[in-house]
Amino acid sequence: MRPSTGTTPYMFVYGTEVVITAEVKIPSLRVIQEAKLDDAEWIRVRQEQLIFIDERRIDAVCDGQLYQNRMASAFNKRMKPHQFTLGQLVLKKIFPHQEEAKGKFAPNWQDSYVVRRVLTCGALILVQMDGRVSTKPNNSDEIKRYHV
Repeated sequence: MRPSTGTTPYMFVYGTEVVITAEVKIPSLRVIQEAKLDDAEWIRVRQEQLIFIDERRIDAVCDGQLYQNRMASAFNKRMKPHQFTLGQLVLKKIFPHQEEAKGKFAPNWQDSYVVRRVLTCGALILVQMDGRVSTKPNNSDEIKRYHV
């Protein structure tokens, strides 16, 4: 027995056409035609669905904003602002991509520096102990106080 033109293997086995899950919530034209809705009823149902989609989209945006606010407040609770003053002795973190990083038993902090300038948003200009001024500002998260 050969399937007729337009018959899918699914219809051949199960005797009905496949309905995608998305078509159940937002019916396609094929599903609506099978339900035999008239044009006015179809338009009304479609408008209700579009309004429902807009409401769901607004709810999703609100939920996303609430989640971001919760995450920000949880993060900010744990943050301790670093306060540095001019002339203070500090150590600078050594990152893995720097030449000074020599392996896992090497020190994690570079030699002592002196704070030369405190910039906005936690940036610092440092001076090495021999008087050389660093050209790039450093983030205060990369710096820790050094006590003699």
